Amino acid sequence: MLFAAAVTGMMIVTPTSPGASHPHFPAAPFMQTDATDQAAAAGPVVQPSTVQAPAIQTSTAQTTPSTPPSASPPPVTPPAQPATVAATPAPASADTPQNDIVVTGRDGPPPGDPLERVNEKSFQAVQSVDKAVVEPIAKGYNKGLPRPVRKGLRNFFNNLGEPVVAVAYLAQFKPGKAFETVGRFGLNTTLGMAGLFDVAKRKPFHLPYRPNGLANTLGYYGVGPGPYMYLPIIGPTTLRDVIGDTVDNMIVPLAVGKPFNRPAYVIPSMILQQVGERAAFDERIQEIRAEDRPYAAYRELYLNQRKAEIEALHGRVTPDVVPVYGPGLRVPDGKEDATKAPEVQ
Repeated sequence: MLFAAAVTGMMIVTPTSPGASHPHFPAAPFMQTDATDQAAAAGPVVQPSTVQAPAIQTSTAQTTPSTPPSASPPPVTPPAQPATVAATPAPASADTPQNDIVVTGRDGPPPGDPLERVNEKSFQAVQSVDKAVVEPIAKGYNKGLPRPVRKGLRNFFNNLGEPVVAVAYLAQFKPGKAFETVGRFGLNTTLGMAGLFDVAKRKPFHLPYRPNGLANTLGYYGVGPGPYMYLPIIGPTTLRDVIGDTVDNMIVPLAVGKPFNRPAYVIPSMILQQVGERAAFDERIQEIRAEDRPYAAYRELYLNQRKAEIEALHGRVTPDVVPVYGPGLRVPDGKEDATKAPEVQ
């Protein structure tokens, strides 16, 4: 999983604006009609849209010039009803269309990725570093080292992890797979020249490589993946996987000791593994980058792959799952799944 530190990986709001005038909110002509009917019964015609206090006084002075100053002017009914009609919306009915503002979209992060914004920022930062530094090194690694050398290095690191794989199968009560893994380790360490050659998978042994570990064991017993994270250096992972992988990486240095616990070995080997993974899957990385949402695409690929690996431990094959990395998804009978990635060159 370390290669994914440089890996890019690889699921909407449409407001509708109402028009300038609501079709069920009557405009000026309807208001003027009601105002005229009421004003005709009281006297002079007063337009409700322009009724103001000074205008009412002027109209009164013109219609009653002989009225003494002390006399009260005839009452003028203010056009309150039209104003009320204009201010009160017509009640909506079941058959009445409404021009509402509709906003669609996700209120929060997707399930399983509560730190989506932080993860995506981390993903983008890793991509910037990858494009500027890691990708040129990986391409040089592919061109500068012959294919047998690249495969030999990959076999070597896989062989170092075989004791961890055997322990994981024992913890899952699969002694047959555990003994096969021990046999692979012995054959490749001796006949395969310290694991540089994977002779165990060839005739007459037919012992394929099956990745396994504590994270898979936890998933096998029903422990959920926990929140998804995209971390610098580590890359895509989940809480369950980061705990399991950390323990797996500590077993060999603690159990064997020198030179596997020395920085002079650990740092170069980690860098070499990372560059090798990045170089092996450069084409897949470019495909993920071409997606509309590369972060979401890579997250789905990773989570689906991990789920399929856990299902395979229970004897269930997940169709249409293409591995993100590794030598290929293995099913319990030892055969490679038909949807596995091309063999790493």
